[in-house]
Amino acid sequence: MKRANADPRVLGRTSLASVPESVSLARREVRRWLGSAHPAADDVVLAATELITNAIIHAGCGADDYIGLTVTEQDGAIRIEVNDPGSSVSEPEVRKDPDAESGRGLLIVRELSHDWGSCDDGPGLGRTVWCAIRFTPPNGSGPLMP
Repeated sequence: MKRANADPRVLGRTSLASVPESVSLARREVRRWLGSAHPAADDVVLAATELITNAIIHAGCGADDYIGLTVTEQDGAIRIEVNDPGSSVSEPEVRKDPDAESGRGLLIVRELSHDWGSCDDGPGLGRTVWCAIRFTPPNGSGPLMP
């Protein structure tokens, strides 16, 4: 019987300025951390892009705020965590209209992920929105190494 990993393996971690240009930087970093051959690379990059975009637009970020991005791997899943200052007036929510021209970021994240959610990190620490995307290693050979 194969034993589950006790701790996730951190593939990458960075802080991003809360500006639109950080979305493309996050996209490049996530792809670099995973490698272009990773079977979940496209889904993980898309999910990270949506979570970073949501943080910049909806989390009440100011000009001097930063957004944390962490990508880990554990037991056949990639977990993306985005920490932002949090908004006191809203919580992350999946919009009800899938045909809307904007505001579908969490709908996309929900569809790509086998699980997602958010948590308040405590007074003054912001909020973390996360998702987990399962993948099958090529040829069933076990965890991928970068």
